[in-house]
Amino acid sequence: MKKAGNVMILEQIVAAKEADLKRRRNTTPVDVLERQLWRLPPTRGFANSLRKSSPAVIAEIKKASPSKGVIRENFDPVEIAKSYEQAQAAALSVLTDKPFFQGSDEYLLSVKEATGLPILRKDFILDRYQVIETRCLGADCLLLIASMLNSARLQELYSHALELSLDVLIEVHDLSELQMGLNLDPEPSLIGINNRDLRTFETNLLTTERLAKEIPESTLVISESGIHRREDIERLQNADVDAFLVGEAFMRAEDPGQLLTELFGPIRRS
Repeated sequence: MKKAGNVMILEQIVAAKEADLKRRRNTTPVDVLERQLWRLPPTRGFANSLRKSSPAVIAEIKKASPSKGVIRENFDPVEIAKSYEQAQAAALSVLTDKPFFQGSDEYLLSVKEATGLPILRKDFILDRYQVIETRCLGADCLLLIASMLNSARLQELYSHALELSLDVLIEVHDLSELQMGLNLDPEPSLIGINNRDLRTFETNLLTTERLAKEIPESTLVISESGIHRREDIERLQNADVDAFLVGEAFMRAEDPGQLLTELFGPIRRS
């Protein structure tokens, strides 16, 4: 029953995102968004920031999730972002999905204004409209989840994001999805291995250990989900992981930035 219920959640997320996309198109037509593009400042270089830190931490700002409910009651995205920046996070991840993660576009906008760190927009991207919207919101990197897209759509959205100077994090969960990602043209600079299966919501660090060895050295390997202890980090570093995306553990801490420092220690800059 658990697995069936979670598959239903994933289907509900897609259906809700498609309905939201239709509403957004009606409220702000794509040509209106496109006219904003020429006025935007350059992106901050998400991938480059990860390359300059060891270990590289993408610190996530997330209030809730479908599997855990509300994770952080006292939720101030700007305060959290500043705590992460002080702890020398390489980049931020901001949830903008509202129905299932209680995220908001406004969170991303306010965090962008308050910090100098590059930002990943964490959402379910299904359409070219959302790629343009991501750039207009001020994000520096776009998440594309391979399990929610076929190969042609993944390539289409990936190419368009690159045209808009966005870095792209290709998220995979298994070998077939990884192959989809590695087949992209040009070869992706960022592959995120999500240790949480989106259909069962079960987490296993073995997912990263199995897939990381299949990724070429030219691509940065990011491990996502299920990272709670120093032992988890050391285990994944032994699997040649370049960066870590951590959300829930930090969000449950009284001071997210302090926990970042405790888990990862002093961060070296190149």
